[in-house]
Amino acid sequence: MATQHDLFGAEATAGTDAAPLSPAASRPETSLPTTSPKLPDNRLRESLALQFDRVPASWRAVTDAFRATQAGQALVRAVDERRAAGAVVYPDDVFRALRLTPLDAVRVVILGQDPYHGPGQAEGLAFSVPAGVPLPPSLRNIFKERDRDLRGAPATDEAAPAPRGRAARPEGSLRAWARQGVLLLNTSLTVEDGQAGSHAGLGWEALTDALIAAVAQRAEPAVFLLWGAHAQRKRELIQSSGAGHWILESNHPSPLSATRGPVPFIGCGHFSVANAFGRAHGWTIDWSAGSAEAEPEDAHRRDGPSA
Repeated sequence: MATQHDLFGAEATAGTDAAPLSPAASRPETSLPTTSPKLPDNRLRESLALQFDRVPASWRAVTDAFRATQAGQALVRAVDERRAAGAVVYPDDVFRALRLTPLDAVRVVILGQDPYHGPGQAEGLAFSVPAGVPLPPSLRNIFKERDRDLRGAPATDEAAPAPRGRAARPEGSLRAWARQGVLLLNTSLTVEDGQAGSHAGLGWEALTDALIAAVAQRAEPAVFLLWGAHAQRKRELIQSSGAGHWILESNHPSPLSATRGPVPFIGCGHFSVANAFGRAHGWTIDWSAGSAEAEPEDAHRRDGPSA
């Protein structure tokens, strides 16, 4: 099992091995200006059971086994009861991460915590927002580090100016990453409007732990990017498989922790390191590809609701 110790000569960890971070440092955040553009309607509009029914075949052994347990049945009931009581639940495509990244195609795993809890933001992929939606601060830092790592761009807060006569349009969808084999998995897959962590105690983590274990138990090695203490608690789950995965760790990309020690997210170099590992195994990820790319309409009809 390789960790950043093998790559850089010193074990680079955070979480239980680092100074504790503020809880907000690893929480999803919202950052919508008061003059937001019209946002997509990303409310969950159907029973969670129907979403489970459309999980792709490559993941169904895991999700069906969980759904058959008392915990799985209780989760479905709890989410559906909250919706019936009038709660607004996000996102509308709960299992988009599984739909866009088949189990046998996973090359990189990026773990998040909760879906974004603001209107129009969560789209079923960790850290991702639909194209045109203002970028949350953590996603801005992810793009900032990607650009610094791969393009040599300075890690500043200044956005590049829009072309003359054209307004800047946020491009925060990570669907193109997912289609290349980057599993963007939150450990809790639903959330209520305005309430970070509101569904964290409903039982999602038993399922997402099983999904992580399914990746870790494959013969094909993958790269796991564990950003922040919450994600790093999955280290032992990954290592217990005995496979030759690479685990890269840093602080969470939240502005509250991205530049803090002992392992700042800004400067971690995880995007290039993941591709160095990938080249040794016959693949690389185009981290700059098509963030505003739209899904074909027939994909929504075949596999689930649209974002």
